[in-house]
Amino acid sequence: MVIETAPEVTPERAAYYEKIDKDNLSALWNVFNDIITAKPTSKLVPHMWKFSKLRELLLESGPLITAKEAERRVLILENPGLRGESKITTSLYAGLQLVIPGEVAPAHRHMQSALRFIMEGSGAHTAVGGERTYMNVGDFVITPQWTWHDHGNHTDEPMMWLDGLDIPMLQLFDCSFSEGWSDDEHPLTRPPGDSLARYGNGLVPVDYHQKPLNSPIFSYPYERTRETLETLSKAEAWDECHGIKLRYINPVTGDSAMPTIGTFMQLLPKGFKTKPYRSTDATVFVPVEGKGRTIVNGHAFEWGPQDIFVVPSWAWITHEADEESTLFSYSDRPAQEKLGFWREQREGS
Repeated sequence: MVIETAPEVTPERAAYYEKIDKDNLSALWNVFNDIITAKPTSKLVPHMWKFSKLRELLLESGPLITAKEAERRVLILENPGLRGESKITTSLYAGLQLVIPGEVAPAHRHMQSALRFIMEGSGAHTAVGGERTYMNVGDFVITPQWTWHDHGNHTDEPMMWLDGLDIPMLQLFDCSFSEGWSDDEHPLTRPPGDSLARYGNGLVPVDYHQKPLNSPIFSYPYERTRETLETLSKAEAWDECHGIKLRYINPVTGDSAMPTIGTFMQLLPKGFKTKPYRSTDATVFVPVEGKGRTIVNGHAFEWGPQDIFVVPSWAWITHEADEESTLFSYSDRPAQEKLGFWREQREGS
């Protein structure tokens, strides 16, 4: 049974509500439809940030504050429906980070899991757990929870990337911890490319036993991802709602690369228009190549490379590609799936 409207407030009931309020109590029947909804409801709104504007504003921050002073020089992308909460969705954070030439963002670690999706620059590094990876546009890099990491830029160009973290989830459970390292850079113990060589070729060391929930690979180069999409496109196995959409995985378990954040890359051929689709995981999208538009509940967002847009939970979405396009995206789908919450729908089903 669903209570369509809250019961009428009579004088007797009003007196009762005032009485129980003094004991920090409230009546479920007055809020039932607000907390147990027939379908997902949210203050989230679809929104787009154009990279050209973000880039301009982020570069302006460079002379104002150093990465060391700021800990991380980042502009937070706040969903217009959640201003002041440092959230791009109800469960996820997004920020655009800048490391200028000659700079190091000092080493620290925290319980929050983080992804880095490289937006501009080439050759700067992220060091994770004693190994460096050198980053290029389109690369996806993981910072697993409670792992020492720092960022350095020894090139002559600014480096920018999108940070995606599960900060709101940690806030929900009140289990945030963090600490800083004694020096700006954490000691290196392995050569660059070590984790990809050990775990990224269908092989693992003979005595390896999976311990962390994150993938043992922390850097997924765009070049390899793009090559995979191109190979699959030759089979013309286009999904009518996604084009060709792949998820980044932990190669040891087959699970998502991160336990709380799902990461994806999809290919849309020129002229392709997807059929309407919706799912319960609010999703952040970043086009890497191409241009087109995405229609969210009837509102069109025109996008090009490095623009960023967010789609709320259970919002109908279609993509239209004017050119061959690739889109990176991330959401809380792995967490929803593990808890049995996740649901999807294709139009007509």
